[in-house]
Amino acid sequence: MTDLLTHAEYLALAEALDLPRAPFIDGKFRRGSGPMMATVNPATGETIAEISTADASDVDLAVAKAREAFDEGRWAKLDPEARKDVLIRLCKLLTRNRRELAVMESLDSGKPILDCETIDLPETIHCIKWHAEAADKIYDQTAPTGDGALSVIVREPVGVVAAVLPWNFPLMMLAWKIGPALAAGCSVIVKPAEQTSLTALRVAELAREAGVPRGVLQVLPGDGPSVGEPLGRHMDVDMVSFTGSTETGRRFLGYAAESNLKKVVLECGGKNPALVFDDAENLDHVAGHVVDAAFWNAGQNCSATSRLIVHKAVKKPLLEKIEARMRDWKTGDPLDPANHIGALIDAGHCAKVRGYLGSKDKGPYVAPTLREVAPEDALAREEVFGPVLSVIEAASNDEAVRIANDTAYGLAASVFSAGGRSALRAARALRAGTVTVNCYGEGSIATPFGGYKQSGFGGRDNGLHAHDQYTEVKTIWVDLNDPADGDNVS
Repeated sequence: MTDLLTHAEYLALAEALDLPRAPFIDGKFRRGSGPMMATVNPATGETIAEISTADASDVDLAVAKAREAFDEGRWAKLDPEARKDVLIRLCKLLTRNRRELAVMESLDSGKPILDCETIDLPETIHCIKWHAEAADKIYDQTAPTGDGALSVIVREPVGVVAAVLPWNFPLMMLAWKIGPALAAGCSVIVKPAEQTSLTALRVAELAREAGVPRGVLQVLPGDGPSVGEPLGRHMDVDMVSFTGSTETGRRFLGYAAESNLKKVVLECGGKNPALVFDDAENLDHVAGHVVDAAFWNAGQNCSATSRLIVHKAVKKPLLEKIEARMRDWKTGDPLDPANHIGALIDAGHCAKVRGYLGSKDKGPYVAPTLREVAPEDALAREEVFGPVLSVIEAASNDEAVRIANDTAYGLAASVFSAGGRSALRAARALRAGTVTVNCYGEGSIATPFGGYKQSGFGGRDNGLHAHDQYTEVKTIWVDLNDPADGDNVS
């Protein structure tokens, strides 16, 4: 585990940061053609950097450089082992600069430094390393044929990829996309969320230092209309990988339909349930997982447990244990390692979350909140994306499953039950991309992550499935017949 510094030491590191302030295009920082954009510390409201942003002309330049790099093969045609070695060097540089990146992430996003140091940076490095190590270990295939032919099925990098990131996990979502995309041989253009551009820009600089060729990894800070939409509509972008709201994800499908039918992979919203059956054992254990799942990253997590669907027989004792654990989750300055919940991303989002609660409080913090609701209430149906846990009572285990599936989303779910058969039946019945049993989690870097229904489209992050989505599958059919034998067709 990472040794944490004191609050005062983190504040001193924050003061000393040299922050990136411009788009990273063709291997270097260069002033963008868009307006200056303030990067604001959510916890203080202070501007920590003014960043030069990109516009459609910068998108055209970055795409041209990405296409040039891809077509020349300076990355795509490298031996997979060589790509692996470069990405491993990047992981070493990330490790060497991990504390700087953790503080930068906390300042930029309002995330607790505790999480940045112990979760986000280690997971970011592990993700890129995992995909780097897989680059030279994924085999292609042959298909069964007669003696007269040989069929070879190969993966080829899809080409120029636009990776559009959310603000809630800037580094981790960057890694989830560039890890498999770069390992596959693609050229990648990253559009970070306008609220959280700093760490993506710094990682691109470190990638160039590690040996990623110019044009292969570029970062364009800016807003959706100026950067996101031009990337989505660009005729020379082969694929968009997007993580964010379902509403914005729909737009990228539209952009693809109206342009070149580029591949689109969406990881979108969730209204994720935790089902606690009447035979659930060790309610202290259950309460710990539910609290972690609901309030980690202030609930600003697409896979957060936002619905607790609990059998009436165990509701009262479980809620008592949950409320006791909630008192340990301190809220405050993100750079204080004693705090588990930092600031919400901005004032607009704070107002949205407080609107669901009917709260008139001010400031950047929202305390962990538990509310008992009916299944049809807005708190039970809409993605709040804040530290709010909605509790719904179920009269039976079957009813709990029905309530859980009554949603437009299907990203993640959890089941707590001492009965292995009932837990597995529920896991099979739940319409969600990841279902955990007697715990909360998202699986691991080795398991695919994505959703059913309006939570996802087109592919999966993580695991070898992530590599597949950044490739095209090609069949090469070789006729082995001797031409002298005539027109033999297999």
